[in-house]
Amino acid sequence: MGSEITRVSGHGIPLKGSDIDTDRIIPARFLRCVTFDGLGQHVFADDRQQANGQHSFDQPQYQGAEILVVNSNFGCGSSREHAPQALAKWGIQALIGESFAEIFFGNCVALGIPCLTATPETVEQLQTAIATTPQLSLVLDLVAQRVTGGDRQWPAHLADGARHMFLGGTWDSCGQLVANVDQVRATMQHLPYLSWSAAS
Repeated sequence: MGSEITRVSGHGIPLKGSDIDTDRIIPARFLRCVTFDGLGQHVFADDRQQANGQHSFDQPQYQGAEILVVNSNFGCGSSREHAPQALAKWGIQALIGESFAEIFFGNCVALGIPCLTATPETVEQLQTAIATTPQLSLVLDLVAQRVTGGDRQWPAHLADGARHMFLGGTWDSCGQLVANVDQVRATMQHLPYLSWSAAS
């Protein structure tokens, strides 16, 4: 099983705009990679080029940030798992947003990246607080479902199913298979399509 994830702490990075799709997160030309290594340097490649160094992911004050704060319907579009992989390779460990596309959300859970939702007002306050004080230390608490920054706190919600997976360490499906390999092998012995003879 994966490790339990009860909290994520670090600095934030604000990214304003709704309906930011997976093609913007990681453009299609970078999907030909054999592994996900190196994807982080290409996250938001086209948006960053158009912004001429003014994109959040290029600004020096946000380098090394771990918590991405976004607006609504983040991660919409195609189902490519490269999008959360690219964010993770850049260094993002958790997201807070108004809403997330369902498949993107699921792909993040599979990587151990919590995506918490908050009201538009909370998201705006967080983005403003981070922009005003880039070195603000944030603590995202999955147990209490809140974000703390300095002397302020904001509520942030995580769906019960995903929340229990993070708190129980069951978010890592591959890890669960490895941890229960004896049970998997025992089940395999009783599957008729895995027990045919060489003569058949």
